[in-house]
Amino acid sequence: MNGSNGAADDINFGALGEMLGYRLRRAQLTFFSNFAAVCSDLGVSPGLFGVLSIAKENPGLTQTAVAQALGNDRSAMVAAVDKLEQLNLIERRPSKRDRRSYALYLTEHGQEFYTELVDRVIKHEEKLCERLKPGEKEWLVEVLGRFSS
Repeated sequence: MNGSNGAADDINFGALGEMLGYRLRRAQLTFFSNFAAVCSDLGVSPGLFGVLSIAKENPGLTQTAVAQALGNDRSAMVAAVDKLEQLNLIERRPSKRDRRSYALYLTEHGQEFYTELVDRVIKHEEKLCERLKPGEKEWLVEVLGRFSS
């Protein structure tokens, strides 16, 4: 460490500062922190936004399939869906394919809410992406996609 006041600018991160995983995590924290500032009044976290997005684009998908698509633990999905149900954004219906499972659908209110939410999230992301040069966002999305598939 270089400084004694604890400010991040005064700290030598050594190898950590060159590690992709660390940089990705720091970027994620920045995006999530800004997401919270923009969407906290709506009661939606980035995780809940993910569930809403998958359910919106894939009506009737089971909770398990949504969890798998997002890389989430199935047990965490129950709490997420409970919260979205309490907000009247999503509803569980018995699955037509597997009677032991529930399929997820956005409610009418959820459809309208999602439209407002997406507008906010897009504006939030555009603001953060102002730091990038033209074409870098598309490049970064493509490169990061290689790590998540």
